[in-house]
Amino acid sequence: MNDTRFIELSARDRAKGVLDAGTYRELLGPFDYIMSPWLEPQGIIPQADDGMVVAKGTIAGKPAVVVAIEGTFQGGSMGEVSGAKMAAALEMAAEDNKNGIPTQAVLCLETGGVRLQEANLGLAAIADIHAAIVDLRRYVPVIGIIAGTVGCFGGMSIAAALCSYLIVTREARLGLNGPQVIEQEAGIDEYDSRNRPLIWSLTGGEARFQNGFVDALVDDSLSAVKAAATKFIEKGKPDSLRNERYDAFLSKLNAFDTRQQADAKRTAELFGKGDRS
Repeated sequence: MNDTRFIELSARDRAKGVLDAGTYRELLGPFDYIMSPWLEPQGIIPQADDGMVVAKGTIAGKPAVVVAIEGTFQGGSMGEVSGAKMAAALEMAAEDNKNGIPTQAVLCLETGGVRLQEANLGLAAIADIHAAIVDLRRYVPVIGIIAGTVGCFGGMSIAAALCSYLIVTREARLGLNGPQVIEQEAGIDEYDSRNRPLIWSLTGGEARFQNGFVDALVDDSLSAVKAAATKFIEKGKPDSLRNERYDAFLSKLNAFDTRQQADAKRTAELFGKGDRS
């Protein structure tokens, strides 16, 4: 199992693989039938767990909750139910910590952001997730994993940025807006969504690591992902958080001449190794 490609695993198998063997216990699983009430009226077949897996167990013997988004269901989009499941899991982990139970949190982020069919309900749920991450990371590190093939975009890219540590594979992508959205709004001359080398050179896992936006670049294997997550759990809370260093990032952005076309070379020159200190 440890040599399995992480990308090829379902959300449920990702959560099970990250947790210690034999400790996986799913909350609000598919047989509880907690699903979106908004999809079927719009002609979309709902999923019994709304594409969100919440599991408790241990990692390296420590209490942990793993929340994994199923990227194959509606592109991993966040709706009212799926968002509420993630937010509630994080809130319960924070409550555990307040009561002396140091529950860790790992988020497997495979999502295009808000589910368009649920619009404001999904946005509200994502806002709750943001607040829950900020609350929980006061006690323990919140670890995000972005593997592929959907990537992490939209409001959930903000959730990723709020995590204490971020782990990616080379196949991962991370960005506020997806390629098709940028092309639609700014034109193909600005960003060609069919130009895969360009996309990965700007938002791919290796580029994000080299530019300091994530903390670990790992091979696409369950063993590598789990080892990185375990390392960060054992490391504990970082001395400073990336989003707290926004002044440094803004100063670099303000130095960029927007009349130039952004590309991998200019991005690397602008951010270099970023600031992981």
